[in-house]
Amino acid sequence: MGLLDTLRTRRDGRTPIIIAEGARLCLDDLAGDTPADLADVAPGDVVALIGDYDAPTLGRLLHLIDRGAIVVPLTEDTASIRDELLESAHADLVLSRSGLRRIGPRRAHPLLDRLRAEGGAGLVFFSSGTTGRPKAILHDAGRVLRKFAQPRPAWRTLSFLLFDHFGGFNTLFHTLFNGGVIVRPRDRSADAVVRAVADHRVELLPTTPTFLRMLLLSGLAGSSGLCGLRLVTYGTERMDQGTLSLLCEMMPHTEFRQTYGVSELGVFSVRSRARDSLFIQVGGPGIETRVNARDCLEIRSEGRMLGYLNAPAPFDADGWYDTSDHVERDGDWLRIVGRSSDLISVGGEKIFPEEIERRLLAHPAVAQVKAMGRPNPVTGEHIEVIVEPRAGAELSREELRHYCREMLPRAMQPHRIRIGAVAIGHRFKRL
Repeated sequence: MGLLDTLRTRRDGRTPIIIAEGARLCLDDLAGDTPADLADVAPGDVVALIGDYDAPTLGRLLHLIDRGAIVVPLTEDTASIRDELLESAHADLVLSRSGLRRIGPRRAHPLLDRLRAEGGAGLVFFSSGTTGRPKAILHDAGRVLRKFAQPRPAWRTLSFLLFDHFGGFNTLFHTLFNGGVIVRPRDRSADAVVRAVADHRVELLPTTPTFLRMLLLSGLAGSSGLCGLRLVTYGTERMDQGTLSLLCEMMPHTEFRQTYGVSELGVFSVRSRARDSLFIQVGGPGIETRVNARDCLEIRSEGRMLGYLNAPAPFDADGWYDTSDHVERDGDWLRIVGRSSDLISVGGEKIFPEEIERRLLAHPAVAQVKAMGRPNPVTGEHIEVIVEPRAGAELSREELRHYCREMLPRAMQPHRIRIGAVAIGHRFKRL
């Protein structure tokens, strides 16, 4: 049974799937006749699909998977690097609002050829690229969709994570398979999100710590518009305890739950020790975890990717993947401390930038912080920070230096402090 036929058995074709700017889209709107512009798409073609949570894009996505295509979801937010992404994904065709365009002949690649030989559809997602060139992550679509076979609770969910994000894809198909509804806000500002939650009785908000800090700074976290929000899930970057504690205080009737996922391995079942705790347990069917000698989390997953299309495979001989996430253990519980690849070495002392950021975020005039290491001929590296003040707050470098001397060990004190805006990417993560 194909994907569209399966979805018809799981939900009423006339009930809304997407609510966006007053329009309501149902399965019948998405699963009609095959769009004419897909007639030239053959099984195994690599098709870059540019769009968002709208009827044309989602309808084409479902039909492409049923046709056995290998789909590369993209948005307009990555237009500046699109040529690089298309090259990395070995794309043959580009499908957008303006139609289907062939950009070259079908290209060979061992992983693509294997998937084509098996007759399966595929999905290509990209790593964030914050530490280098984005990696093209190839998944077997059938394996990814298999996890939705087991019915789960239906939610009215706000579409915060984007169409080209593995977490956003997971949210979309959880909703499709379980009779839920996705609400698309006008934009991803705090005001627009709160308005969408209130107007459409949203129950679940999957988002990022960066957005949640922005929500607190906007003064809207305790507004009546969020009273019906049952669950907020946060992931894709590290949360700080101060932000989480304040959110729990401001939104006492909302559950907060950390998520953890790796695009190479999929999304896992995560259990938080408490709504205001950063300690979690990671698992789920077909998932194994362990902590290595460097205190980094390693995961082995039956739902892992087939591989990278533009980089060597990251798995060891037994299939384990080193996440590079350094963890603190408390019995069976884990707390993500930071990424080992982000460690700053100052005179031989290893420092996680997140620990510096956490302490600076406690300053009442600080909105956002980004700490980083820079080469230093004497100490190997030194620490630089960008500090973004709260709106209307006055903050000087001298005040921050004094605060750092009071709050940070000597090795953690920044060599250079810049006051300005902290860059935020299209996925609402700090760059």
